[in-house]
Amino acid sequence: MAVHIPGLIMMVIFYLLVLGVGIWASVKSKKMEKNTNSGQLEVSFLANRRVSLAMGVFSMTATWVGGAFIIGVAESVYDPTKGLIWALIPLQMSVSFIIGGLFFAKPMRDNNYITMMDPFQKKYGKTLTAVLATVPFISELMWVPVTLISLGVTVSVFADLPLSLCIWISSAVAIIYTVLGGLYSIVFTDVVQLSLVFCSLWLCAPFVLASEVYTDITQTALNHTNQASWIGHIESDEVWRWIDNFLAMSVGNLAFQDFHQRTLSSSSTSTARMICFIAAGVVLLLGIPPVLIGAVAASTDWNSTTYGCPSPYERGEAAMVLPIILLHLTPTAIFVVGMGAIAGAAMSSTDSCLLAATAIFTTNIYKIIRHQASHRELQWVICVSIAVVGIVGTSLTYLDSSILAFWILSSDLTYTIMLPQLICVLFIRVSNGYGATTGYVVAIVMRVLCGEPVFNLPVILHFPGCTWKDDVYIQHWPFKTTCMLSALISIVIISYVASFLFNKNILPERWDVFKVKYQKTPADGEKAAARNENEPMLETGC
Repeated sequence: MAVHIPGLIMMVIFYLLVLGVGIWASVKSKKMEKNTNSGQLEVSFLANRRVSLAMGVFSMTATWVGGAFIIGVAESVYDPTKGLIWALIPLQMSVSFIIGGLFFAKPMRDNNYITMMDPFQKKYGKTLTAVLATVPFISELMWVPVTLISLGVTVSVFADLPLSLCIWISSAVAIIYTVLGGLYSIVFTDVVQLSLVFCSLWLCAPFVLASEVYTDITQTALNHTNQASWIGHIESDEVWRWIDNFLAMSVGNLAFQDFHQRTLSSSSTSTARMICFIAAGVVLLLGIPPVLIGAVAASTDWNSTTYGCPSPYERGEAAMVLPIILLHLTPTAIFVVGMGAIAGAAMSSTDSCLLAATAIFTTNIYKIIRHQASHRELQWVICVSIAVVGIVGTSLTYLDSSILAFWILSSDLTYTIMLPQLICVLFIRVSNGYGATTGYVVAIVMRVLCGEPVFNLPVILHFPGCTWKDDVYIQHWPFKTTCMLSALISIVIISYVASFLFNKNILPERWDVFKVKYQKTPADGEKAAARNENEPMLETGC
C-alpha cells in the first residue's frame, strides 16, 4: 500500500501540536512548583490539586476514551459473532464513573491521598502496601501496549510505514511531555486530544451514514442481510459470562490508578464527584459514532466499495474495520480527520498509563524503600520511571499477537485482586493486614485455577456449566466475579477472626505482626483518626 500523504501530514501536525502544548504546560508546571508549598509528588502527579471541573472532565474522559475504545467498539459491533450487545464499553465506563462519583471520590479526596494505595499504607503499613502496589503497577504497565497497538493498527491502513516505527514515535512524544510536565501537561494535552476526538468522530459519522453502499442499518439490526444482525445475541449459556464481563469492565475500572488520579487532582471533593458524573455522560456521547460506523460496516456490500470482496471479517481484518470504513466510504479530508481522532485517543490513554504507573511506583514502592529521598532524587525517580515504563510498555507491542493477553491480564488483576482490597480498606472498618494478605492469596490462586486459554492455563477449578470445546474447557460461570467475591469474603472473615483472637488475648501480642490489637482499641482508634485528619498521608516535601 502506498503512503497516504495527507494522512501522514495530519499525523505530523497532530504530534507537533500535542508536543508543543505539552512543553508549554510543563513550563507552567515548573513555575507552579517554585511558587507552591506542596511537595514534589503533588505537583507532578496531581497538578497541585488545582484541576478545575471543565479540565477534569476533559482529562477523565480522554483517559478512558482511547484508541482501543474507539476501534474496539466498532470492531465488536461489526463482528458477526458479537454485535452491539457485546460492545457495551461506553455504558460500562459510564456506570463505573457514576459508582466512583457516588462512593469512591469523597473518601479518597477528603483524605488528600496521592495514589489509590495511600489508604492501604495508612491502615496496613508500608511493607504490605508495597507488595499490594505491584498489582496496580503491573496493570498500568500492561495497558501501555494495548493503547499503542490501536494506533499502530490505524496507521497500517493508510501508510506504508513500519508498524514499530509509528508506535515508537507516538510513544516518544507521550514520554517527552509526560516527563517534562507530569499531570499538568497531560491535562492540557487531554483538552486538545479530546476536542479533536469529539469533533472528528461526530464529523465522520454523518459522511459514513451518507454512503450508498450499505443497507439501512435499521433493517440489518435484527435481520441477516450481508452478514448476521449487528445487534447481536446472547445464547442461554452465555448470559452469566456476559454479566461477568460487564461487571469486570465497569466496577473493575474503579481499581485503576488512572481513575483516582483524576479525582484526587481536582480542586475540591464536590468538583471530583461532578467530574465523574459529567464524564459518565460524555463517554456515552463518544461511544455513539463508533457504534454507528460498526453498524454500517456490518450492513455494507463490500463488493460495491473500493475495498472489494471478501469482507474485512473474512480477511481477518475486523480489528481495522473503523479505519477501513473511513478510508473507503468517506472523502479523503474526512478520512484524515478521522485518523487524527484515533491518534489523539490513543495518545491520551498512553500518557495517563505512564503517569499512573509512575505514581504507584514512586509513592508506594520507592518512597517506602527510600523514605529519606530528597526532592532532587524524587525528580529523577519520576523522570526515569516514566521513561522506563514507556520503553518497556512499548517494547511489549512486539508481541502484538498477544495484545488480548495484556487486556485480560490487566482487567483480571484489577477486578479480582485489587477491587475487593480497595472496598475493604475504604468501607469495611474491621479489615486488617491479615485479611488483606489472605484475600490477596485467595484471589490469585482461584484465578489461576479457573484457567485462561490465552495464557494456556488449564481449567482446574470447574464451575457449573464448564464445557469442553475445541480441545479446551470453557467456563460459562461468572468465575471472575466469583474470584472477586471470594477474596472480599476472605478479607472480612479473616480480619474479624484475627482481630477477635488478638483483642481477646487468645493469641499472644508478640505474634501480632500487623498490630491489629492497637487498631481495634476504641480510644486509640479515635485519637488516631483525629490526628490523621490534620496530618498529610505522606511526606511529600524535600
